[in-house]
Amino acid sequence: LTEAGGDIEAAIEQLRKSSGMKAAKKAGRTAADGAVAIKIAGDQSRGVMVEINSETDFAARDDGFKAFVQLVVDTAFEAGATDHAALMAGGLEDQRQSLVQKIGENITVRRVHAVEGANIGGYVHGNGKIAVLTSLTAGSSELAKDVAMHVAAVNPQVARAEDMSAELLEKERAIYVAQAAESGKPADIVEKMVEGRVKKFLAESSLVEQPFVKDPDLKVGKLMKDAGADIVTFCRFEVGEGIEKEDVDFAAEVAAQVQQSN
Repeated sequence: LTEAGGDIEAAIEQLRKSSGMKAAKKAGRTAADGAVAIKIAGDQSRGVMVEINSETDFAARDDGFKAFVQLVVDTAFEAGATDHAALMAGGLEDQRQSLVQKIGENITVRRVHAVEGANIGGYVHGNGKIAVLTSLTAGSSELAKDVAMHVAAVNPQVARAEDMSAELLEKERAIYVAQAAESGKPADIVEKMVEGRVKKFLAESSLVEQPFVKDPDLKVGKLMKDAGADIVTFCRFEVGEGIEKEDVDFAAEVAAQVQQSN
């Protein structure tokens, strides 16, 4: 009020500008922690999954942060959103900035995934850091959730061997060729060794070929087939995956902020 000459409206505007500037300064800091969340329709016909990032796990456990995560997934579900930027433009940005001011860390909505189908299932791991959405052609909600749980635990790269990208397969093959060549065995034996390793790689990386995590004697593909179902697609989010984390001394940062305020 003093700086605004007693003008309340001007003082409020200045405070809002100040808050915005503080949030903008924090926006450049790496947010690689946080939480994931899912929401699925009661009839299993559609689902949505989101990842919200914070700088530390401490912030991710804040009640305000948890409430924001729930708000984002609810909003994404109602809007059928698949793009996080469009989702934020729809009215969540003000809430995000308010949370940044409260917590003192950069908070970002990193990604959103939505899916529709005959039988959508989901699973969030107990630590809130891994979430999966699955889409099956048929079956029960329990089956869809079990498959999602398996994906969370084992992290298959593709649903089926034929879904593996040719580029990745060639990279693996090149590695196996180099390894087998060092054995000194004849070319025909080397070729068989390489093909055997490629086949093993595809089986280990493909959802339907993996031993079911709750029953290793049963493959996931057989589990679904016995229930008259098949996998359509799956998506797995793990908090912070692919983000290059930077080492930050938060104790030193806090101490510096305290010193500046004195």
